[in-house]
Amino acid sequence: MNLLIIRLIIFAVLFYVGLKLYGMYRQHKLARDEQHGALKRHEGGQMVRCRWCDVHVPETEALRDHEQWFCSSAHRDRYFQEQQDKNGGA
Repeated sequence: MNLLIIRLIIFAVLFYVGLKLYGMYRQHKLARDEQHGALKRHEGGQMVRCRWCDVHVPETEALRDHEQWFCSSAHRDRYFQEQQDKNGGA
């Protein structure tokens, strides 16, 4: 009878430790997947070229105006100002 109780206690302890280890593994895996997903979002995306300075920027950070891509609003404004000067002066 004593041997049966000892085996039952050992089994319960092993089961508890197994559950704790599984929970730690699952938590680690979820954290790793979240971190990997965040890195993937930053890495992904198509690159587009600024019409004014020819610098490539991610499409998510670029500005689009009249089917043209720009790295900043200053370059967009300068480009369209230059186009107006060319068209107005000619």
